[in-house]
Amino acid sequence: MMNTSTQRRLFLKLSGSALAAIPVVALTGNAMAATNAQMRTALKYQDKPLADKNCANCLHFVPGASATAKGGCKLMPGDTEIAPAGYCTAWAKKA
Repeated sequence: MMNTSTQRRLFLKLSGSALAAIPVVALTGNAMAATNAQMRTALKYQDKPLADKNCANCLHFVPGASATAKGGCKLMPGDTEIAPAGYCTAWAKKA
């Protein structure tokens, strides 16, 4: 059984490690990247356009930080890896 001071030291070590990891995760950006494989399959998502139909000119696309950065899709919750040049069967022209 650990005494209170040993538990406190362990807690501080773990907390310090977690705080030290935050900038690394933020700089790599990998912690937030995610895909929704089920919805991608259901909507037949692909990373290339179909003629003039692409995610960048789709009503459902949520743009990334820049015009070429990957973004999201209102129909694919949690997916942050949607390419602006991609396409899926739910494409709808942006007004």
